Amino acid sequence: MTKFVHVDRDGDNLESYQQIVDKWVAGEVVAFPTETVYGLGADARNPQAVAKIYEAKGRPSDNPLIVHVGKTEQLQGFIAYIPELAQKAMDAFWPGPLTVILPLKEGALAPAVSAGLSTVGVRMPAHPVAHELLEFANIPIAAPSANRSGKPSPTAASHVIEDLEGRIPMIVDGGPATAGLESTIVDFTVQPPALLRPGSITEEMLQDVIGDMQGAGRLREEQAPKAPGMKYTHYAPDAPVYLAYLDQAITGDKMEELRRMGKKIALVAPEKYRHLPHDEFLSLGTDASLESISRHLFNALRACNQVEVDLIVAAAFPAEGVGKALMNRLEKAAGGSWL
Repeated sequence: MTKFVHVDRDGDNLESYQQIVDKWVAGEVVAFPTETVYGLGADARNPQAVAKIYEAKGRPSDNPLIVHVGKTEQLQGFIAYIPELAQKAMDAFWPGPLTVILPLKEGALAPAVSAGLSTVGVRMPAHPVAHELLEFANIPIAAPSANRSGKPSPTAASHVIEDLEGRIPMIVDGGPATAGLESTIVDFTVQPPALLRPGSITEEMLQDVIGDMQGAGRLREEQAPKAPGMKYTHYAPDAPVYLAYLDQAITGDKMEELRRMGKKIALVAPEKYRHLPHDEFLSLGTDASLESISRHLFNALRACNQVEVDLIVAAAFPAEGVGKALMNRLEKAAGGSWL
C-alpha cells in the first residue's frame, strides 16, 4: 500500500522529511516533487534501492539516472573532479533545472545509477520542498521521473498515483511542478560541452555563461546513453501521436478527412486552435508563450488516456529557445510521426 504525504512549500515539514529520509535509509523509493517533474528517489549508493526504481518504472537498465543533491558539498563524495566550465554553469543555474554530466568516482555510487558508465548526471532542484528535503537528507538521491517508463512525465502528485500507486511505498505531494519539462542536460566531460537534452534553461542562456557548445545529436543504437531520454521513446500516451503545424490550412483539411474516414481525433493545442476539426480537445492554455505551453504539455498528454480516440494531433512549435525543449518532448511522444 502506498502512503500519501502532503508537505507545504512554506510550512514546517521536518517531521514529514524525517519519514521520507527513514524510507531512503531503509533502501526504499519515494516519489517527491521538483520544479521540473515529480521524481522517484532512492539512495544512489544502495544497489538494492536503485534496483527498485528500475522495477517500479519498468525502465531499461541502460538508461542512466540523475542524482539529486541539496548542497554542492555532497559532490565531494562521488564526483572525481569538477571541470571549470561545469562550475561556472552550476554557479549560474543551481539550484535549478540544469543537470551536469561529470566524471564519477569509481565505486562511489551503485553501478546502475550510471548504467555502468564512468560519468553521472547531477542536479540541485530549485523546488523549495525538494531542496529542503535533500539538504535534510544529506545523501545523494537517484531520481528519474516518477512515472511508468515511456509514459508522459508527472507534473502533479495525482499523475504519480495514476502510474505507481501500489508499486512504491510513499508519494510526497508538494504541489504542481512549475517548469513542466525535465531539466536541461549538459555533458561537461567533453570539450566543448555537449547539450544532451534541451530544457527550460536554454542553449542561449548556457552559451552566455560557458561559451560554445556542441548541439544534441541523434544517438546510434549501439551507443550507451550518457543521460536519460536520449535513446528510447518517451512521453507517449496510449493512442498514436502525430505532430502538425496548425496554422497551415492543409492541416485542418487532413484532420477533416480523417474524421470522414471514421477516425476519432484528440487535438492537443493552445485554445486558439479549438476551431479545428476534433472529437476531443486537450488544452495547452490561453497563454501563447512557450513557457506556459510547456507547463501544460504533460498534463494534456496524460489527459489523452482519459478519452476514447484513435489518434492524437499535437500542435508543433518553433524550435527556438524553450521551444527547442518543447519540440524535443513532442517529437519523442510522436516517435517522429507528422500528420
